Amino acid sequence: KQIEFRCLEDVVPEKHLVRDIDRAINFNFIYDEVKGLYSELDWGKPGIDPVCLFKIVFIQYIFGIRSMRQTIKEIEVNMAYRWFIGYGIGEAIPHFSTFGKNYSRRFKDTDVYERIFARILQEAVRCGFVDASTVFIDGTHIKASANKNKATNAIVERQAKQYQQQLEEEINKDREAHGKKPLKNDDDEPPKPPETKQVKQSTTDPESGLFHKGEHEKCFAYVANTACDRHNFILDYEVGAGNIHDSRMFDGIYNKLTEHFPEIEVVAVDAGYKTPWIMKQIIDSERIPSVPYRRPMTKSGYFKKYEYVYDEYYDCMLCPAIQVLPYSTTNREGYKEFKSDPRRCKECQYLSQCTQSRGQQKLVTRHVWEDYMELAEDYRHTPAYRDIYKMRSQTIERVFADAKEKHAMRYTQLRGLQKVKMQVTLTFACMNLKKLATWKRRKGLLPPLLQIYWHNIFVLLKILLISSKNGT
Repeated sequence: KQIEFRCLEDVVPEKHLVRDIDRAINFNFIYDEVKGLYSELDWGKPGIDPVCLFKIVFIQYIFGIRSMRQTIKEIEVNMAYRWFIGYGIGEAIPHFSTFGKNYSRRFKDTDVYERIFARILQEAVRCGFVDASTVFIDGTHIKASANKNKATNAIVERQAKQYQQQLEEEINKDREAHGKKPLKNDDDEPPKPPETKQVKQSTTDPESGLFHKGEHEKCFAYVANTACDRHNFILDYEVGAGNIHDSRMFDGIYNKLTEHFPEIEVVAVDAGYKTPWIMKQIIDSERIPSVPYRRPMTKSGYFKKYEYVYDEYYDCMLCPAIQVLPYSTTNREGYKEFKSDPRRCKECQYLSQCTQSRGQQKLVTRHVWEDYMELAEDYRHTPAYRDIYKMRSQTIERVFADAKEKHAMRYTQLRGLQKVKMQVTLTFACMNLKKLATWKRRKGLLPPLLQIYWHNIFVLLKILLISSKNGT
């Protein structure tokens, strides 16, 4: 029952993380980002201050609190959190539904979260903390709030490859070089119904996708393809359904990266991105891919694909028995086909190690962009780029580990792609904000506390002035 007179400023420890974050960046930029989303008329009950509202959200994602309801409970009893959002000891904290109502009425279908993420990253770039000469790209799955047993079979349309037109041009060019007719253009034929496929679709969250990889248990999930720099600052991201392959999402994140960070020199990706189109895209943009070794998918006991040597001069394949496999055709998937002579294969001593074909004919394929794959293999054997790939465990994998273990991104309680994207955006923004504050403190770049005190007094006087005009 003892009564004490204490200043809230004195209760918060000097080295508390919220103090570093409050001094690391001026959160008044949020007023400019939400301008136009609030009514300028002075009628009705005054809404919660936007900066205060987003600071509450920052507390949730910085400290990995699982829900907004729990976040409000933590703020009610935590003096440091109250100090950070600007509420006194006896003031009532806003209801946990406040942010949800603001989201549905103001922030939904806007890019305000992306702009906040970009503003925090911009401050890190301005301080010289970001080194984008090398970027690391990978994807991680976020378990959806959906029961895997509550699903239906749905027929969905197959998405066309983003580079399909460019690939067809390359195929026709290759076919013409071999004296073959180009593939028929779909525009000259009657329209065909779009290709479809059958997938499992959740009845709880239809926008999620069924994820199953290796020994992982099947579950509905979302995937976040993410890029970071050498210092683990998150540079960009793409969010999609959990059944979308990483290579399908590469174009979107890579185009944004090269637009905002033209200084990129090396792009480190894992085996899931090691495709002819992605290697071509990176190398054509005058950058170097850093990729791992990819184990051949050949059956045990049979010759590996690399044992069939391509002769560039004669445009043919040589099999392990030193027999020539001449060019046959180039298919719609972009693969050049080389076929053996079945009469020779019938008498070959390596037939049982070569093919199971009933016609005793070996077919070997080579992509029209295979040169880029071979060039990527050459880079893989270069010590500098090999060492860069080894850094993935300390960079992008560490980012995912921190996001899931410390910032509650292992699963989501939200439903729908847009809401999950909001969670990913705010999580990554808070991770960058936390690192920015920590690095500024270590390097002595935080403003002195006296300056912060005078700034807070000025803001308080401004709020009192506005309140007196509104009669509140």
